[in-house]
Amino acid sequence: MREIKVDFSSRMQQILKILLKQNGAVPVKILAEQMGISKRTVQRELETIARPLKKYGLEFCSKAGSGVWLEGEAADKERMLSLLEAEDGLDITDKAERRKRLVLEILKDKTVKKLYYYSQLFGVSEATISTDLESVEGWLSDFGLKVVRKPGLGICIDGNEGNFRQALRAFIDENMNSAIVRNMYTSTGEDPADSQGQHRLETGQGCQILKLVEDQSDKNIYRVLDEGIMKRVISSLHRVTDKRLRNLTEQSYTGLVIHVTIAVNRILKQELMEENPKLLENMEQDEDFRLANQIIRQLEQEFQVSIPREETAYICLHIKGAKVQQYEGDGVSREMIQEYRELWDLVNEMIDRYDPEVAYALKQDEEFVVWGLVAHLQPTLIRLSNHMAIQNPLLEHIKTEYGETYERCVNVANVIKERYGYEVPEAEIGFLAIHFGAAMVRLENRHENKRKVLIGVVCASGVGISRLMVSKLDRYFSDGAEIRAFGTFDLSPYVLERLDFLISTLPLQEEIESVLVSPLLTDDDIDRIRRRISYYARMPQKQSGEDGFTRQLEQVNFIATQIKRMIQEMGYLLVSPEISFPELLLAISEMLSLYHDRRHQIQEDLTKRERLGSQVFAEFGFALLHAKTKGVGKPSFSVCQTKGFLPFQDAYFKGISVVIVMLLPEDEHIEENREILGFLSETLVEEYEFLDTVSGGSKEEIQGILSKYLKKFFNQYLDRVS
Repeated sequence: MREIKVDFSSRMQQILKILLKQNGAVPVKILAEQMGISKRTVQRELETIARPLKKYGLEFCSKAGSGVWLEGEAADKERMLSLLEAEDGLDITDKAERRKRLVLEILKDKTVKKLYYYSQLFGVSEATISTDLESVEGWLSDFGLKVVRKPGLGICIDGNEGNFRQALRAFIDENMNSAIVRNMYTSTGEDPADSQGQHRLETGQGCQILKLVEDQSDKNIYRVLDEGIMKRVISSLHRVTDKRLRNLTEQSYTGLVIHVTIAVNRILKQELMEENPKLLENMEQDEDFRLANQIIRQLEQEFQVSIPREETAYICLHIKGAKVQQYEGDGVSREMIQEYRELWDLVNEMIDRYDPEVAYALKQDEEFVVWGLVAHLQPTLIRLSNHMAIQNPLLEHIKTEYGETYERCVNVANVIKERYGYEVPEAEIGFLAIHFGAAMVRLENRHENKRKVLIGVVCASGVGISRLMVSKLDRYFSDGAEIRAFGTFDLSPYVLERLDFLISTLPLQEEIESVLVSPLLTDDDIDRIRRRISYYARMPQKQSGEDGFTRQLEQVNFIATQIKRMIQEMGYLLVSPEISFPELLLAISEMLSLYHDRRHQIQEDLTKRERLGSQVFAEFGFALLHAKTKGVGKPSFSVCQTKGFLPFQDAYFKGISVVIVMLLPEDEHIEENREILGFLSETLVEEYEFLDTVSGGSKEEIQGILSKYLKKFFNQYLDRVS
């Protein structure tokens, strides 16, 4: 491919592409118009074209009054066109592309260059280059960089190393091939719990990132990175075993590799970050700083170079600002959250700003609040405070398909601006829209009479690939569907009568609806599957003769028994207004269990849940303590009132006088029990009668109102399964 560069200028390559795509003669005037240059310039370029064309088996021809064309075998023409298309050629007529490449060349090399150098590189006049420079100066100035013109010498960039690297990273982010990044999200199907699978996943990440560097479809914008250095950086990161590094999303992992590659490249050139003692002082005790130190040690060993402490701090900042695949909810993380209570205040205000009418219900969605917003906002605030960009390959899709949610999240982002003064870019707003959109779907599903859809997956390549497809589909549909893998010989009548529909990579003869898909599961496949799940979720569950009816009766009987026990065994506790929060937890556990170990478990689980985010709703006048626990064997509903209905004196309770406790047992019926308790949680704020009675009624009155609304739930349940 280097032959093309040697034989033809950038301008000539563009002329050849036009001629190779035409079947007949092309007038020189038309060529000039298509390229945006003068007819005389085209004629001058064509004067030298004949000789270098011969080595490619082609002949240049011209005829007065007709135009110019290329003669030769079709195979030779196709081969040359392929070489030109694969070549990193620049379409000089594309002003935006030319200016983007000018920025690339400036960032690659800060040394002084004459306008003539860039003029020859791009095949345009020095005046055009000068105009292009004026155009890109605004972009560079956003990062504190200035184009300096030195008379008689040329031009260069003036700015500190930190600004220079920030511009490099922003340039790569802005020009990232989003299709490749989207593929990263679904490129692996290994089990993350398997250590060997994890190693393969890491290798897959590395290969995907290198593909970014080698890809030609975006004019090889990643030439700004050194491929050899990048490979060694990836190898160094693989030797770091810290689980936080493994837990980064594909996109954040890519960002870290790019950041470190740029840093190493600059360090090897003795271009070092400016000293920042204050930054180091604030970070050296941070857990992520210790991880950054591990990375630095591996890099020093790999490149045999001493890396300054400032570089460790900036890697630490990148890690802190990175998105993770799964929030680690261990004890340390929860204690950290407790220390940063302002984050919870921020989350609550953002949810209120999104839609006050559904704010309470959204705050009950632990998946959304704890594992969604809180986990997302911690690194987001780090990114915003340090002006770190993030790429969102789904942004345009979100704005188009979920415009209303996106617009609401623009308003939500204003909460961050009002509190901290940070402008929130569109990419970050897009990620907020994903979290809020998913929470709203779950909320709507709870209100609708939907059920889980049972789906079978069959692949022509065998049950192993079927299981791989199931793991991918679970990422999209685990909330609304139960998906199982089958081989073609597993589809017995007994299996088929229980499935709602099949997903298959081959046409099936069975008398059951099937969705034909690619084993790679394209976006179109996912959309078609989503529509079928939505349809079947609203349909009655398939019954299989007398056995199905018997199972249905057993299920109804189970729900009825759970409801009956909740009413009969409702907990009621009258306590002193002076009781503290820990003392209240002790009293609750003693009321609910006779066994010391179970009491301890109840206290521990309620404390952990409350530590994740206070459930004291002063605006409604009550607290809702709830947790999933092994301390109870059945769903539990309890009410704790103060004597004389006086406010609790403990400041933690914020002046309320009633505490409601709901406990969910950890057993095989967790979904059914969660549905019952979820209904009661929503009813507390939707039905004033319920909350008023719970807040000021006697035990008998509370049992009566509890019975009334659980009866309502049971009737809705019967309508759904009938």
